[in-house]
Amino acid sequence: MAEQISVLVVDDEPVIRAGLSAILDSQADLTVVGTAGDGEEAVEACARLRPDVLLMDINMPRRNGLWALTELGRRGLVGPGRCRVLMVTTFDLDEFVDDALAAGASGFLLKNSSYEELAGAVRAAAAGHSALSPLVTRRIIEGHLNGRQRPSGQELARLEHLTERERDVLGLIGEGLSNAEIAERLVVSLHTVKTHVSRVLTKTGCRSRAQAAVLARNALSSPAPEDAATPQPGVRGRSLE
Repeated sequence: MAEQISVLVVDDEPVIRAGLSAILDSQADLTVVGTAGDGEEAVEACARLRPDVLLMDINMPRRNGLWALTELGRRGLVGPGRCRVLMVTTFDLDEFVDDALAAGASGFLLKNSSYEELAGAVRAAAAGHSALSPLVTRRIIEGHLNGRQRPSGQELARLEHLTERERDVLGLIGEGLSNAEIAERLVVSLHTVKTHVSRVLTKTGCRSRAQAAVLARNALSSPAPEDAATPQPGVRGRSLE
């Protein structure tokens, strides 16, 4: 029997909550352990139930999904070894995508996604992967970083403790590569890549692979700040493009 993945479903519309729950519960390896109707209920339920994956609408009244995601991060409930969060939106590029990525969302789903895409995204998030295809990951990251010219000192500082190989792995995450593709690119085992990815997330403080991709695209692909007197330790200046 496949290992069970517990899911908390959050949406302010009862019909949608029920529909998503029914779809997920129909999968042999997925179990809906609870539902919530807004951000405040989501935080309380997540703290109590500790689901593997939180499937949450972004736009909700009172407290929205972004507020809940930020609050869960503040409480240390989101990230590797804890809950993974998938944000659901009716728009291809929601106005909150930037902030949700920064707050640690593992991916995004459209409400018109197929049953297979929904279940697959939950499984991917539970496994610690981005719930976006490499193409969509690149488009979202590049689109939302458009106009960013230089990384901040704070962003560069998050890279200081990475080894050379870990920086390589972070850069490839920024390109939207999967673990298998990174293993092929670096000619190492999949287990080795998984270890590097875990260390990268821990050292940089990223709560998700998507958040690490944003950091990589901004801090590794951009020139250092003009007012930096000396290069930051361990930070390469080459582009990943």
